[in-house]
Amino acid sequence: MSHSTINNDRQTIEFWFDFGSNYSYLTAMRIEDLAGSIGVDIVWKPFLLGPIFQSFGWESSPFVLQKQKGEYTWKDMERQAHKHGIAWKKPSTFPRRAILPTRVAILGRNEKWIGAFVRATMARNFVEDKDLDTEDAVREVLAAINVNADLIIAQAQSDENKQRLRHATETAANLGIFGAPMFFVGDEMFWGNDRLEDALAYANSQSQ
Repeated sequence: MSHSTINNDRQTIEFWFDFGSNYSYLTAMRIEDLAGSIGVDIVWKPFLLGPIFQSFGWESSPFVLQKQKGEYTWKDMERQAHKHGIAWKKPSTFPRRAILPTRVAILGRNEKWIGAFVRATMARNFVEDKDLDTEDAVREVLAAINVNADLIIAQAQSDENKQRLRHATETAANLGIFGAPMFFVGDEMFWGNDRLEDALAYANSQSQ
């Protein structure tokens, strides 16, 4: 099955992300500008990485479970953030719970405000070091991007939308997604912020 489709001769890239994922943060802050510059459309794919880790028998992120990997990751994040000119602060809680903002992202994944919402939520976690998973936190983010917070939060908490998120996470597992960010261009999978440019180049090549 092809995961990305061409609309009006424009290729698409699926961006699978988790708000608690530090490398998803780096991608979220870059992908719209990079994709837009070459005419590739983004399909936003929020999901929860926690259940996938649990299916592997992991109680948390491997960056937490493996001390050496975690220490390396935080050093690498400093380097990568500096390389791309992105603000960064190591969060005091990692990985940070983000079920409500993920439900909002599922609800708004096709809306014009989705990119701004994802970036603002990510920045709240990885720059401001603030909690994400409260109505007040989500309301602040939505208000800052001029979206009706009360309406969106109510819709995000509906049973129908909760099922959308469960389905998205199940779909991620069925696709073989094991980490985030993950990208699909057609059936081609690319893993990691450091493969974003490769994924976009591949998408661009498919539209020519």
